[in-house]
Amino acid sequence: MTDNTYGAKLQRDGKTYAIQTRIPAGVVSPDDLETLARVAKKYAIPLVKITSGQRFLLVGVLEKDIVNVRKDLGPLGTASITPGVRYVQSCPGISFCKNGTQDSISIAKEISDEYAGKEFPAKIKIGISGCPRCCGESRVRDIGIMGSAKGWTVSFGGHSGFKSRMGEQVATGLSSEEAKDCVRKLLTFYKTHAEPKERTSRFLERTGNEWIKKIID
Repeated sequence: MTDNTYGAKLQRDGKTYAIQTRIPAGVVSPDDLETLARVAKKYAIPLVKITSGQRFLLVGVLEKDIVNVRKDLGPLGTASITPGVRYVQSCPGISFCKNGTQDSISIAKEISDEYAGKEFPAKIKIGISGCPRCCGESRVRDIGIMGSAKGWTVSFGGHSGFKSRMGEQVATGLSSEEAKDCVRKLLTFYKTHAEPKERTSRFLERTGNEWIKKIID
């Protein structure tokens, strides 16, 4: 991987790359969509795919075009820092959904901005849901934040990969500020004590959960 290809993934053909956009909370504006369409046409990108993390994946980018594609994408083209927070996904929350009980979009954007560019031992995926229906996939993310009429519930150590795992509930009935502070404490401990490339689910299996009770009061 070179400086030009940093953050881009080599594809099956061994020649072209995929670039993921940065879209906090999965929210895009009409201008963002026009930018994506313009870039895809300009560089003849053969596939634009919405990912499970609510980002756009531009597939089939030539290596010589990577730098200019990122430049033309503007803020959308910010390279993912690996390892680090890959994305913060969110449901529409109370702002739009009739089932919403908490403002998932606002807290998702705030958390996304707080951890953008920060490095961790392994990649971290965060899911935020405005109600217990869990449309933000909170229960199977490294950090999960789920809303209810009583406030936010925070979970840690979820995973949806080969060895799937439900996140462990850490605290409930939290305000938005309390939920963000809880996340800070969890990620600070994880960053300090996790081994390289150790995801939160494997970290929790190795360390147990007694430390959670000690840092979350």
